[in-house]
Amino acid sequence: MTSDKNYFDPKVLAGISNLALRARWVVEGLLSGVHKSRAKGFSVEFEEHREYSPGDEIRRIDWKALGKFDRYMIKEYEDETNLRAYMLVDGSNSMNYASDGITKFDYACTLTASLAYLILKQQDAAGVITFSNKVESFIPPRSKRDYLLQIIHALENRGPAGETNVAKILEELAGQIRRRGLVILISDLLDEPDQIVKGLRQFRFKGNDVIVFHLLDQAELDLPFDGNILFEDLEAAELQVIADPRAIRATYKEVVQEFIDNMRKQCHDSAIDYQLISTATPLDQALASYLSWRD
Repeated sequence: MTSDKNYFDPKVLAGISNLALRARWVVEGLLSGVHKSRAKGFSVEFEEHREYSPGDEIRRIDWKALGKFDRYMIKEYEDETNLRAYMLVDGSNSMNYASDGITKFDYACTLTASLAYLILKQQDAAGVITFSNKVESFIPPRSKRDYLLQIIHALENRGPAGETNVAKILEELAGQIRRRGLVILISDLLDEPDQIVKGLRQFRFKGNDVIVFHLLDQAELDLPFDGNILFEDLEAAELQVIADPRAIRATYKEVVQEFIDNMRKQCHDSAIDYQLISTATPLDQALASYLSWRD
């Protein structure tokens, strides 16, 4: 029997509790309508050495490099150096907002799981880092197909909590992530934009491709409310204000648009790809934007 439900609709996806199922619906539904060539081209073709890490096979040590660098080094070839994607997911309290259907955090998790599903399907390496004002979980990139379960487990066991400090996290991770690849930040970016871009530039300086998915609830863009409303900061409950949205809507939307334009311009000037996404946007459209950028 055919269903008339649009499983890409965030409201419908919000009713599917299994994150793996959500990811599969989104990716397989998307790829069925996208030409195969649109879903390829993720590999980074270069040969490199990297320092030996516990768990690496001893037979892969480059003994000539040991004499040259006085360190145990692993030599990796093209077929071993496919794309490594680091997905940085904002799990701060502000991501817990939802005006209708799905929180920004749930949307971010579904988008992240869908990207991981797609990347692993293409035999590239996917990893996930969740954070607030500190790193909550760090799942390093791997290319094993069953690795998706570990990624999803990390996402499902992390609810929104803590204050936002995107810039601090980016600076910290830029020092930890030494192997170049693709860095994807998924956040509402409710922090100092100049400091966020400064952190993102550190990844670009080290040769990484960087993409920013800027997630906002549609109500955060439009302020559609009527009557006197109590507005409360999700990360600082003591910060409250009562206001009539009709009186401030025009100015509010102007300020929000200025913030978005500033982020977009700074990212563009730094060769960072920027995608604004409303949580009302169907997930297949969000992924299509990503694939279009990779073409």
